[in-house]
Amino acid sequence: MDTNGALKTIAMLQTAKCRITARARRLLRGRAARRFARNQKAHAAVEFAFVAAPFFGLLFAILETGLVCFAQQTLETGMAEAARLIMTGQAQTDPDFTEGKFKQTICNQTFLYNCEELISISVQTYSDFGATGSSQAAPPMTADGKIDTNKLPFVMGGPGSIVVAQAYYQWPIAVPLLDDLANLNGNQRLLVATSVFRNEPYN
Repeated sequence: MDTNGALKTIAMLQTAKCRITARARRLLRGRAARRFARNQKAHAAVEFAFVAAPFFGLLFAILETGLVCFAQQTLETGMAEAARLIMTGQAQTDPDFTEGKFKQTICNQTFLYNCEELISISVQTYSDFGATGSSQAAPPMTADGKIDTNKLPFVMGGPGSIVVAQAYYQWPIAVPLLDDLANLNGNQRLLVATSVFRNEPYN
C-alpha cells in the first residue's frame, strides 16, 4: 500500500471513530434520561408534599369541629345536672350553695379549659313560660368582646317558680379554615346551654 492509501485509510478510521464516539455519547445521554424518567423512588414523597397542607388543614378542621360539638354536648349535660339542684330545691335549701357551686357542678361534667373561671352563668325567674322567650337573646358583652358577668342575674326562685338557667362558654377557634364556625369577635364560638323548668314544691 502506497503512502497516499495509508493516509486515506487512517483518515477514514479517525472519521469513523469520531462518529462512533458521538453516537455513543448521544445514546448514553438518552439512556440516562430514560432511567431518570423511569426512576420512581421518591415519587410518593413528592406527591405527598403537594397534598400535605390541604390534608392536614382538613384533618385539623374535622378534629376541631368534633371537639366543639363534644364540648357543647358536655356543657348541656352539666347544665342539666346543675339545673336539677335548683328544680328540686336542693340548692335553695343549702345555705352554702352559691353561683360558684353551680358553676362547679356544671364543670364537673365537662372537659372545658379553665371551666370555672371562663364559664358564665345566668339564672333568672319568669312569671310564665311564654315570657321565657326573651332569654334567647345574646348575653351582654363588654367592649373587648367578653361576656359582661356583672349583668347576668343569679336568681333561683322558690317553689313553683319558672326558671331559665343558662351557661355560656367562649370557645377559641384555632383552625383558620373554620371562620364560619365562629359567632363572636376574636374568632371565638359562643357555646350556650339552656334549661327551662318549673321548680318543684319542695317545701
